Amino acid sequence: MPIQTLARLSDIAPLQWDALLPDAQPFMRHAFLSALEESGSVGGRSGWSPVHHLLRGAGGELLAAMPVYLKSHSYGEYVFDWAWADACQRAGIGYYPKLLAAVPFTPVGGARLLAVDDASAVQLLDALERDVAADGLSGVHINFTDAFADLHLRGRRGWLERLGCQFHWRNQGYRDFQDFLDALSSRKRKQLRKEREQVAGQGIEFDWRAGSELSEAEWDFVYACYANTYRVRGQAPYLTRTFFSLLAARMPEAIRVVLALQGARPVAMAFSLQGGDTLYGRYWGSLAEFDRLHFETCFYQGIDQAIASGLQRFDAGAQGEHKLIRGFEPVITRSWHFLTHPGLRAAVDDFLRQERDGIQAYAEEARGLLPYRQG
Repeated sequence: MPIQTLARLSDIAPLQWDALLPDAQPFMRHAFLSALEESGSVGGRSGWSPVHHLLRGAGGELLAAMPVYLKSHSYGEYVFDWAWADACQRAGIGYYPKLLAAVPFTPVGGARLLAVDDASAVQLLDALERDVAADGLSGVHINFTDAFADLHLRGRRGWLERLGCQFHWRNQGYRDFQDFLDALSSRKRKQLRKEREQVAGQGIEFDWRAGSELSEAEWDFVYACYANTYRVRGQAPYLTRTFFSLLAARMPEAIRVVLALQGARPVAMAFSLQGGDTLYGRYWGSLAEFDRLHFETCFYQGIDQAIASGLQRFDAGAQGEHKLIRGFEPVITRSWHFLTHPGLRAAVDDFLRQERDGIQAYAEEARGLLPYRQG
């Protein structure tokens, strides 16, 4: 069956796309992906050119789909292949452009290969491989996959598996934050309590809002905080201000924003999305410096919210070991890479074999450092 490619997700009806989604995770929804495009966060000169792949049946029904982008760089992916690109440049091999199946700027695992059945999934993967070869691209990459994509890619000729490690918090039926603290060792429990007291001692309180409960002026503040986290590092933010307004209009029920207030003045924020049984912490920012405010706003407030909402998981983002001592457990992530140059594929395959062993060992060691009381 012929494969259709879309330069704009708005060319397909939201209900058609969303009907293929296997769960309530928000990032693959038509509303989220189309907001990225229509806000100018992707497309144009961003280096993310949409070429979404669709498989339709004889009657025009949608059988499979995948969000695909033609990339001219590796920014905003969170599965780092800069070393591969550098090696290609030294060897005189073109690495860019490449194809990437992912949610832009979003290191969250989930569905990437959408299909009504296994046969349709196979046909879409076949088409991806043909497109890479026909267009002379270096390869195609699928980041942060779920079990369905893993099943179809594992053992498929030419595809290389890469592991990563993130840290997620899991709700063990806690009644409140104190109940969670009681599950920790005495030393860690005191540390977390002290950090929360330091923030409260600075006169800071917190106000949680759904997407429909923020004014445009408050969205201006949210964006200013988000953009500041990039500007202090001398970088331009990935997302535009328009993206937040579009998302608030299209999926307000999924948005959770916590404002940190000193008196009546907002000083920081954390932006999250909620879907299914999970809270996804995405963006944070502060317009002033406060001791321990990052930990409270990004982690402890999220844990509080997850417990209060009866959620089972809090995914606070891709970075760091600092989450480990706060009760976030190591979780293995997967990405898959199809490289057309035989020499590059062989070198990356050898590298990934060694890296996988290291990631597995790292995750196992990290699990032994969790702060929970034994027994």
